[in-house]
Amino acid sequence: MTESIRHSGEYGYDDIQGAYPQQHSYSAPVNPEWPPPPPYAPVTAAGTPEPAPRQTRRRRPVALLAAVAIVAAAVGGGTAYAFQELSGTDTAAVAGSSTTVVPAAKKGDVATIAAAVSPSVVEINATLGNGTSTGSGVVITSGGEIVTNNHVISGATSVKVRTSDGKSYPARVVGTDSSKDLALIKVQGASGLRTAALGDSGSVQVGDTVVAIGSPEGLTGTVTSGIVSALDRDVTVPTEEGQSQGQGGDGQWPFQFGGREFNGDTGSSTTTYKAIQTDASLNPGNSGGALIDASGHIIGINSAMYASSAQSSSSSDAGSVGLGFAIPVNTVKSDLAKLRSGAQN
Repeated sequence: MTESIRHSGEYGYDDIQGAYPQQHSYSAPVNPEWPPPPPYAPVTAAGTPEPAPRQTRRRRPVALLAAVAIVAAAVGGGTAYAFQELSGTDTAAVAGSSTTVVPAAKKGDVATIAAAVSPSVVEINATLGNGTSTGSGVVITSGGEIVTNNHVISGATSVKVRTSDGKSYPARVVGTDSSKDLALIKVQGASGLRTAALGDSGSVQVGDTVVAIGSPEGLTGTVTSGIVSALDRDVTVPTEEGQSQGQGGDGQWPFQFGGREFNGDTGSSTTTYKAIQTDASLNPGNSGGALIDASGHIIGINSAMYASSAQSSSSSDAGSVGLGFAIPVNTVKSDLAKLRSGAQN
């Protein structure tokens, strides 16, 4: 079977009327097996085919978006490092919720958590006007910024820090916030310290596994474990210097909870904060240390504990009874700018 195909004239384009007055048409047999004729490109008035539109302009936005997506994915894991390099401030610890501390296969393994986080927890010894105070701290920058409790260094005339490898350094108080019982100190003459990864206390649930690391009774790097017993506990602590840990004779930080005072008189000047309650064993010297989740992220700064020895003279009642409280790490993160500014209150 044949069909009639109308072809354009001499230049192969019959739609440009007037430009090519001589046009011819003819019929030619068409074999069904023949491939269809190629499309004809429009011609210009000069008789040359118009160049095909550049497809790269259409593809370019798509390629750019893909590249941006890839870069964003890469930056998501490296934002903290990049910010550190650009600003000169090590904030890797603050953005640590995206930092891998404990491998997924070892999540919740106390030994693995302890090995990973212990180098980021230090012992703090403060010399006071009428005694000494021993507590703990969490390293948040490799240059030596350390978060601790205000009551550990309140009224101190000098501060020394001992790291997990046994090295000692002098430190200065950068800023304090007695309303949150937080303080920031800076180690002098140290660099390359192991930083902790600050997590998200807003995602903590009752029953979560936790690990506490600190220096109870000066025993640096002591590790205990337990669970989150409760959330949003209203804990009231003193703010005046006279109530600093180590000055009360029993070495414990007095606090109020539920209308009752524990570990001594909290005095007349107090502040109240929402705390994470844990049954991980805390003892005098754990103040300022780390409360850590199953993935190795810091979720709280240990700040208060109840010890029955403060209420009884019997030595059999001494030690932790599983009532410990920690300042949520989200409170710490929101207070860092104030502490770094050198606020002293």
